[in-house]
Amino acid sequence: MSYKNQPRLNLPFTGHCTFAKRPIVECDENIDADFAVIGVPFDMGCQYRSGARFGPRSIRQASTLFSFGHNGAYDHERKTLFLPSEQVKIVDVGDVDMIHTDSEQSLNNATKAIETLLQSKTIPVILGGDHSITAATLAAYDSYSDIHVLQIDAHLDFVDERHGVKYGHGNCMRRASEMGHITGLTQLGIRNTSSSSSSDYIDAVEAGSTILSVQQCRKVGLEAILETIPKGKKVYITIDIDGFDPSIAPGTGTPSHGGFLYYEIQELLEKVCQQNTIVGVDLCEVAPAYDPAEVTATLAAQLLINLIGYIHHYNHEDVYV
Repeated sequence: MSYKNQPRLNLPFTGHCTFAKRPIVECDENIDADFAVIGVPFDMGCQYRSGARFGPRSIRQASTLFSFGHNGAYDHERKTLFLPSEQVKIVDVGDVDMIHTDSEQSLNNATKAIETLLQSKTIPVILGGDHSITAATLAAYDSYSDIHVLQIDAHLDFVDERHGVKYGHGNCMRRASEMGHITGLTQLGIRNTSSSSSSDYIDAVEAGSTILSVQQCRKVGLEAILETIPKGKKVYITIDIDGFDPSIAPGTGTPSHGGFLYYEIQELLEKVCQQNTIVGVDLCEVAPAYDPAEVTATLAAQLLINLIGYIHHYNHEDVYV
């Protein structure tokens, strides 16, 4: 509701609940925006606790907290204004249509939606959903070449096939490695039991992956991690929220203790944006039912807002094919 000749304060708890309260547009090839936020509310790939289908909705709601900057967000540590409103355009195109019980069609819908966004030359920011969506979204980049995938996750997700399942949330990085346009992976945060078998680790390394646990990341340091991502290459970033420690991200289906903390990943993402061209982002596995305090969704929203700001600020001109 608006009032004639009266500006709106538009506080986070009022108005329409879009990502950061950005405008709603249709998902088509004529989008005029720098970034298009899209939800893929799919959790039929889960092996344990479901609920990530409500991730996009919860992240959008949490993101309204970061919506009311009048002209961007000034970072006094970096002496930088991120996301100035007159220079960057972010839109919310809603969610991919899900067909209940039909995983194949639902994931195909995700691929087609991301293809449409790429045709409009906007950077997709994808809200999962469980991690099986990543194989579907990466398939949309088949017209690109030489993409490196940066994965932040507790689990390797490199299972080939179990009981006929090839497109669950434990298979997505294996499926990505099989795509001709994916030429390398950096997998960070992999830890603890149940991630994958020893043969999966061997296969991942042979496919060109660098795998580091949280402890290994802390031991080798940020500069050594960045060396695993070829400088100047196009990068797709996929973030499973269980890559973070459950003390700050309890709302997920497969939590794993010993995870990353916020500033570790924030600093990494900024450095990657400085040295590489980011062509897409997804954040998966937020399951709000397991976190009544909403700290997981808030972490996800804040991380994405900051990441969008870094991508835009350190913009590389060769984002598109």
